[in-house]
Amino acid sequence: MAQRDREKSRRAAARPAEAAAPDASPRLEARVKLLERERDALKSELEAARARIASLEESRRQAANRIDWVIDALHGLIDKDG
Repeated sequence: MAQRDREKSRRAAARPAEAAAPDASPRLEARVKLLERERDALKSELEAARARIASLEESRRQAANRIDWVIDALHGLIDKDG
């Protein structure tokens, strides 16, 4: 029973620290703003990466088409000479 009373008094002593939470509010707001800026930066990096990927895929597709065209042209020359 005495142990329970000590635990209750410890909890009650911890409550005034919770009352100091309004002082933490500006810090939390600053942290939220920092995290929002970081999120926005990461979002724009992701968009840039996606655009770069699309550009690279298009370049790869064009290169593959050119290679196919050259192979077809070479086959045509071989068939013509044969």
